[in-house]
Amino acid sequence: MPNSNNQLAQFSHITLQGNDASQFLQGQLTINVNKLGLSYVPTAISNLKGRIAFGLWIKKYADDTGKCYDVVISADCAESFISHVKKYAVFSQVTLSNPKPIFPCVMGEEPTFSNHEDNADATAWMTASIATGNYWITQATSNQFQPQELRLHQRGGVDYDKGCYLGQEVIARLYFKSAPKAHLHRVAGDYHTLQTDATALPMAGEALVDGITVVNVMPCADDDLTFEALVVARPQTIEQWRLKGLDVLDLPMALQADVARSV
Repeated sequence: MPNSNNQLAQFSHITLQGNDASQFLQGQLTINVNKLGLSYVPTAISNLKGRIAFGLWIKKYADDTGKCYDVVISADCAESFISHVKKYAVFSQVTLSNPKPIFPCVMGEEPTFSNHEDNADATAWMTASIATGNYWITQATSNQFQPQELRLHQRGGVDYDKGCYLGQEVIARLYFKSAPKAHLHRVAGDYHTLQTDATALPMAGEALVDGITVVNVMPCADDDLTFEALVVARPQTIEQWRLKGLDVLDLPMALQADVARSV
């Protein structure tokens, strides 16, 4: 169970609609909005430096207009997201609903969301999300990671063939001409083994150890420093700490490939 330093994940649901909704989102999201269906897909809105400002999940709303979208975002980012949309959509026909709670749950072993609180199981969702590389961005990690570092492109959350969007130039250049030196890994261990003077697990956005940054972390038990986490680090740094007691766990096969572009 999460301790006081690592609270249960909470999320908000926001509906975005209007005649210009598709065009507006196409200029914001890393994904191609025209390819969206009725199931949630992970994506991001980046800043101009190509780092993820808002990590979110999006799907088309089940109506006949094709102009309505459901967005799920970490609850602590919801107001900032609404402010961002209002700033960039000031001349667009786009309206936003007020944020409402939506409940993380696991269905068919996959982390997802439900509008029904009876289905809520944030602990199971966090456990399944770490196991599957389904990271979640909070205020603490906003503007910190690049999409390719988090393997978002390997989960279908980045379309490198679509038109312009915020941060596209940096994101595309890194993909086509280079590659991130650090990227997402799934790890576990006893924090006392890694940091003998530790009294609490690090929080999202903080260093797990030198050279390894926490994206999300899940304590394995109350009052215990055993953990499982998604982290960003260079492969050689992960190997160095593996020799010191860090357990390196497998991500799904789709997320085990090299993050660099296949030539």
